[in-house]
Amino acid sequence: MSPRILRRILLSMALLVVTLPAFFCNTPKEVAEDHPTSPWRNVYDTSAHYVGMQTCRTCHEEVYKTFIQTGMGQSFGFATKEKSAADFSPAHALVYDTALDYYYKPYWDRDSFFIMEFRLDGKDTVHKRIQRVDYVVGSGQHTNSHIFDVNGYLYQAPITFYTQKHRWDLAPGFEKGANTRFQRLIQLECMSCHNGYPDFIANSENKYNVIKTGIDCERCHGPGSLHVAERGNSKPVDTSKGPDYSIVNPRRLSTELQNNVCQRCHLQGIAVLNDGKTFYDFHPGMKLSEVMNVFMPQYEGAQDKMIMASHVERMKKSQCYVSSGKMSCINCHNPHVSVKFTPRIQYLNACQSCHGNAAGQKQCSETMQVRATKNNDCITCHMPHNGSIDIPHVAVTDHYIRKRPLSDTLQKQITAFLGMKCFNNDHPDAITTARSFMEFYERYAPSKGLLDSALLYLDRSAGQEATQKQNRDYIRAHSLLNNLNKVVEYAEKLKPADIKDAWTAYRSADAYYRTGLPDKALPWYKRATEIWPYSLDFQNKYGVCLLSLKNMPEAQKVFQFIVGQNANHVSANTNLGYIYMQQGNGTMAYSYLLKAQQLDPDYEQNLINLAVWYHTNKRDADADKCLRHLLKKHPDNEQAKAMLIDLATHL
Repeated sequence: MSPRILRRILLSMALLVVTLPAFFCNTPKEVAEDHPTSPWRNVYDTSAHYVGMQTCRTCHEEVYKTFIQTGMGQSFGFATKEKSAADFSPAHALVYDTALDYYYKPYWDRDSFFIMEFRLDGKDTVHKRIQRVDYVVGSGQHTNSHIFDVNGYLYQAPITFYTQKHRWDLAPGFEKGANTRFQRLIQLECMSCHNGYPDFIANSENKYNVIKTGIDCERCHGPGSLHVAERGNSKPVDTSKGPDYSIVNPRRLSTELQNNVCQRCHLQGIAVLNDGKTFYDFHPGMKLSEVMNVFMPQYEGAQDKMIMASHVERMKKSQCYVSSGKMSCINCHNPHVSVKFTPRIQYLNACQSCHGNAAGQKQCSETMQVRATKNNDCITCHMPHNGSIDIPHVAVTDHYIRKRPLSDTLQKQITAFLGMKCFNNDHPDAITTARSFMEFYERYAPSKGLLDSALLYLDRSAGQEATQKQNRDYIRAHSLLNNLNKVVEYAEKLKPADIKDAWTAYRSADAYYRTGLPDKALPWYKRATEIWPYSLDFQNKYGVCLLSLKNMPEAQKVFQFIVGQNANHVSANTNLGYIYMQQGNGTMAYSYLLKAQQLDPDYEQNLINLAVWYHTNKRDADADKCLRHLLKKHPDNEQAKAMLIDLATHL
């Protein structure tokens, strides 16, 4: 799921990260593979396209049968009873969010999966929302999370089943008051790692035409069209004599490129895309740095902090990797076979290939007596299971191989922040590094020092190309600093029509709007929605700006477009309710305001509008109740306080 999962944890804990497991010291011979050329013809050939796993299956049925049982093969599927690993018994299937006072109950109604959100006042149910679940994410080895589809827009549901602890709880990143309920967008970064590549609507944030069900063959082998065409029209290649260069075989890649295939998704961190690249653009056989650079914050005293998808980062810290430089994920793991069906001896043999009885190999220094207590199992001693700091109730194998590893040290005190480290590129440029600081600030840790560092790196860049690239980055940095006048200063040098980045247009608009210049904000909001017409939040802000300029007819069209795309958009429903109140259509106004309240009973602006509607329709007791609830949830709302005082004179 999306990188936003770490929000709360990263405010207080530290980590370093990269991806995937394994070794053997006898990896394939290194082959020089310089970008942008490759002997594997499906890497850079733009005519190569994806054919789908079922096409691969026609010739590779036996591999398909084992792969489909792996964590990758089971990574994503429709919400069916067969797919779900969860316990729905009354003793387990209830979650309570103590911070926001919501209960969540997952249940089946025949063959459909639903999550009911409700709130109690004593024994009375004062709020209830029911959401159908469409997809289950995760193989069930660690978790099942849940996604629902609204007209192609995908969102994450707020609860997850944690298989290892056999319990339901709030989804990762929804804890401690961070519960976004049914509004977390499933963006392409999340989807592209948890599933096969979908048919994504590029001018949106979370809208899809077609969703696959599971990571497929081509994620590791690259687009298969050349291979299918050539093998269909000619004799098979004898791969015992040499590679079939029509499709990547990761085992024949260099160690570095093998690990790059895995760390595309198992290097979980701050992924900064290169200019002009998308999460679709990495193909096996490339260096990951050709498409993105992945950073993680480093802290003093954080070496024992680990996140779930940190296998390669942990592996690369191991002396085994540092000394050999040959440790690759697939030396221990066969991606075509589930870890559940992989014999333990396969992993032990990997250790023994370097630490066996052969001459010159470094032997285990532990006594045979102690080794016997562990069944002479290298992994038990040197790669223990640790809890992950990003996913609660989960333990994973720590691939940081050490003589005396530490277990479950997640609560150990950390000290100074050391900076951002890129784990797939030793020399990222200054602008990319600046973006990593801003991304970390925006997603996880809003510390001003991160933005100071970002500006420092931006100032190190020079030249016309850098200046053009920097405009959007300076706008972003100063927007995050809430230095609105500085954002306006940069925006004044630009023309909305020349902007290709939706966020740059949106941030410029926001600065103008918040400095009291809605007329100047409007073309920037419009430009943002031209670039991303299916970003419903951008559309909503555009509509609000139109309202502020008293262009109610155009604003109404915008909000109607939003609810046409997603009828559950809370703010658009609220704004339509307001417009209909202004038009004197109380029935339509109440319909939209009530819809918004049912979706989000704590939404401030809607509660204000509802109170006005109740007062206008001589229902002051309901207005009073509305305002008191608002102040209970948002005690600093001065408008509600003033309205409540004024209302008291009418009661």
